[in-house]
Amino acid sequence: MLAPFVEKQLPVEILGSGSKTKIGRPMQTAGAITTASMHGIWMYEPTELVMSAHAGTPLAQIEAELAANNQMLAFEPSDIGPACGGRRGTQTIGSVFATNSSGSRRITVGAARDHLLGIEAVSGRAELFRSGGRVMKNVTGVDLCRGVSGSWGTLAVLTEVTFKVLPAPEKTVTLVYRGLPDDIGVELMCAAMRLPYEVSGTAHLPQSIAARLETAVLAEHGESITALRLENFEKSVDYRSNAMRAALKVYGEPIMIGSTASFEFWGELRRLSVLPYNEQTCLWRISTAPLKGPKVVAAIRRHMPVEVYYDWSGGLIWVEVPASADAGASDIRRAVAVHGGHATLIRAAASVRSSVEVFQPQSPLAERIIRGLKTTFDPLRLLNPGRMYANH
Repeated sequence: MLAPFVEKQLPVEILGSGSKTKIGRPMQTAGAITTASMHGIWMYEPTELVMSAHAGTPLAQIEAELAANNQMLAFEPSDIGPACGGRRGTQTIGSVFATNSSGSRRITVGAARDHLLGIEAVSGRAELFRSGGRVMKNVTGVDLCRGVSGSWGTLAVLTEVTFKVLPAPEKTVTLVYRGLPDDIGVELMCAAMRLPYEVSGTAHLPQSIAARLETAVLAEHGESITALRLENFEKSVDYRSNAMRAALKVYGEPIMIGSTASFEFWGELRRLSVLPYNEQTCLWRISTAPLKGPKVVAAIRRHMPVEVYYDWSGGLIWVEVPASADAGASDIRRAVAVHGGHATLIRAAASVRSSVEVFQPQSPLAERIIRGLKTTFDPLRLLNPGRMYANH
C-alpha cells in the first residue's frame, strides 16, 4: 500500500472516507491512499467493554453495533466534515482517532485519544507497528496511541484500532435555560459543572444560532438557550434534575426535554448542523478557559461580525466569520493570545488555508517535539506533508 511511495520518495495523501479533505493546509502529493477498503469489526466483547475494528470501518457501523448492545462511544465523536463541504455520516473510525474528534461529553469522559487502547499502523518508513493492547494499563515507555491520535495522518497510516466503550444511559434529560446573554450562559454552565450532579454536556447557543436548530421544541422559542445534560439511571436522573433546578434557580426556570429530544439536540451539535457549509463564511474552532470564552468572542467581534456557539462550558467556541483573504486570522489569534487558548481554522478556501497558519502555532518546545516525532515516524516527510504545518 505505502511501500511504492516510500521507494520512490513520493508524498502521499492519507484518507479514510475523505470527509475531512478540506480541513488543513492544501497539500501537493503524488497520489492518495485510502483505508476505506479496510473495514469491519473483528473483535467485540460487550461484557469487557472493548471493541477492535479496521480503520476504514464507517463510524455509523460501529455505533449501530454498539447501540444493538445498549452501548456507546462515550466521547461522542463529532462529525465536522459536513461543515466543510464533506458528506454527512461517512467518517471512518480510523479518522475519528486520527483527528481526535471529540464531542460535548469530552468534559466528563475525556477526548477520543483517552479511549484508544491499541493501534496497528504503518509508519512513513512503510513499517508495520503495533502499540497498546486491550486494557487501559498496557503502556510501558512511550504511548504511541496518544502520539498518533490527533496527528491528522502526518505520522502514520492507521490500519486497526482497539478502543473502550461504555454502557448507554438509561435516561437522558436536558435542562434548557432561555434568554441568557453569553457571559451569563457561560457562568451558568460553569456553576452547573461545580455541582455534584454529574452533568455530561453543557452548551450555550445565542439566539441567532438557536434559530437554526432542527429540534423544534428548542428552535421555536426564539431565544438563546443554555443546555445542561444529565444522564444515567432513571431514578438518578430524576433526583439530580430536580436538585439542579433548585440549586440554579437564580438563573430562572428551565424547560426539561427528555431522551428523544435530547438525542436530537446533542446530535445536531455533534454534526455542527447549526454551522452548515457556506462558501461565504470561514469557521474557527477555539479552545480556551471556559470563563474566558465570552471575552475571546468580544475581542474578535470588535474587528468583524461573528456567529458563535459555546460547548464544553464555554471552553470550546465555534466561531463563524465572513470570508476574507486571511479568514480574520490575525485578529482571532491576537484575541486568543491575550486571553489564552488555541485557534484552528476549520473552514476556508484553499487559497486562504495555504497562506495562514491553520493549526495553532507551536511554542519552540512543542515544535522540537513535533519535529522529533515526524523524524522518527516519517523521516522522508511523505505522509500528508504540510497538512498541519508548512514545514512538516
